[in-house]
Amino acid sequence: MEALVDRSTPIPVVPEPVTVWRGRHASRLAWVGLAGFGATFALVKARLSDAVDLAMTLKLQRRSHHVVDAAMRAVSWPGFPPQSRVIPTAITAGLLVGRLRLEAVCFVLAWGTALAATGAKALMNRPRPVAGTDLRVVAAPLGGSSFPSGHVLTYVGVYGFLAYLLFVLLPVGHGRRVGIAGLLGLVGLVGPSRIQQGHHWMTDVAASYFLGTSYVIGVAAIYRRLKARSTGIHA
Repeated sequence: MEALVDRSTPIPVVPEPVTVWRGRHASRLAWVGLAGFGATFALVKARLSDAVDLAMTLKLQRRSHHVVDAAMRAVSWPGFPPQSRVIPTAITAGLLVGRLRLEAVCFVLAWGTALAATGAKALMNRPRPVAGTDLRVVAAPLGGSSFPSGHVLTYVGVYGFLAYLLFVLLPVGHGRRVGIAGLLGLVGLVGPSRIQQGHHWMTDVAASYFLGTSYVIGVAAIYRRLKARSTGIHA
């Protein structure tokens, strides 16, 4: 593997001081995200969100259309196994082949949101939505409890951090904008898809966005400090 990495062509990126400077703007929302997750966790634990969760799910499902249904299934597809494991592994390999070793290590760390989801699920142990007269649940390979959404947490970690890497590493241009917009669009749509398909409640999704954002900001801060060491500038 070492020989393969050394003989490869590095991915063209901006100078390291630019990478560090850009990364400074990503560290202001972590505490807000943690507070939001804590508040949502408390609401769900006290069963104070049940009525709102049900109303939101029914509202989204009433607006169902075959095109929307297909789009929601497509958005959710990368989050189911085996692709949920294959895609992040392929991204890690691509970063290594492009001689972005620190980026690869931090990307794997960001992928740890999948483990964070498992731990949080065990703490809450909330039942998933159950199909009924009005509530529809799309058949899918689901596992674990409902809170938080593993899909959303993993997407924020994997695709959110990848968008961050594109932001700090790539030169300004059309490709950079399209790549970031596409990744953030995927992250933004996966939450509604989980509700629309009846796999999660709104608070499951909201908590996942809060926690995932704080987690990724933390990984970004670690990455920025490690990157700064190689440049001798203040992170």
